[in-house]
Amino acid sequence: MKKRRREIQVFSLSFLDVVSCGFGAIILLLVISKFAEPLVVEKMSRDLSGLAAAMERQLHEIRGETQILNRELKARQEQLAGEEEHIARLQGDLSSLRGEFRAARTELEAQTTIERQLETARQSLTEEMKRLQEQTVYRAPETDSVIGGVPVDSEYIIFIIDTSGSMQRFAWPLVRRKMAEILEIYPRVQGLQVMNDMGDYMFSQYAGRWIPDSPARRRSILQRLASWAPFSNSSPVEGVTSAIRRFYSPDHNISLYVLGDDFSRGSIQEVLDEVSRYNRSQEDGRRRVRIHAVGFPVLFNQPAAGMNVARFAALMRRLAEENNGSFVGLNSLR
Repeated sequence: MKKRRREIQVFSLSFLDVVSCGFGAIILLLVISKFAEPLVVEKMSRDLSGLAAAMERQLHEIRGETQILNRELKARQEQLAGEEEHIARLQGDLSSLRGEFRAARTELEAQTTIERQLETARQSLTEEMKRLQEQTVYRAPETDSVIGGVPVDSEYIIFIIDTSGSMQRFAWPLVRRKMAEILEIYPRVQGLQVMNDMGDYMFSQYAGRWIPDSPARRRSILQRLASWAPFSNSSPVEGVTSAIRRFYSPDHNISLYVLGDDFSRGSIQEVLDEVSRYNRSQEDGRRRVRIHAVGFPVLFNQPAAGMNVARFAALMRRLAEENNGSFVGLNSLR
């Protein structure tokens, strides 16, 4: 009788026991390994929180130090600005002292020159002026340190007036008075004209031609002068050269009167050269037009403008000396 072989069961009870024990061991290992993980995470969280707090404290400290440094920097900048302003004031005071010294020296030289010029500056009378003298009783000019001694033998007169703001604000009443005094020492002339230092005419209807002389015309000039205020650049060169170019005539004796207070821009020598180019010397050595000047002491009490006053005095003294005229510098606005 053939013996039957016993069949082997793969998933027998013993096999399942072994497998169960293996899975249990694996689960136990996982439980043991995960048990310490929350502690590590918690510790790391505490460490990171402490680090963040420390960094935040450092940030606040840095911000505080930055504010302190900014305040110190601002204080130093303000201190530096104050020192620079102080230096600028000192430089301005030094410039003012130098200007006053030069102005005083120039005024002394001008007074000496005036005395010499009043003795030497003479202009011969033409036949036409002699006829006028025969028709009109000549009135000698009154003694006046401002206009005394200035030659009054011209037949035609042109006023070149500085109409700048400083003249308008401080010297205008005196300008009107001196204009009236100058007109009084000329009893009668052939023609008048009034221009500002830019060459603009007081009366546009008489632009480029002479204003006939009469008492009514003279009153009109003085009345119009009260409100006349065209633009000015405080340089007489435009008005002087324009007057010479337009009104010079070989048979006319012409005098220009320049009235101003300062010379703020340009070169003195360039102005003299420009005027000489138009007011050329004639065969007898005299210039075409005689140029007088009157200086008004508007800016003597303003140190910042002292240099411009000295420049004006120097320019007018040379301009009058080279053009057979006289320069008179006033010492008061009253």
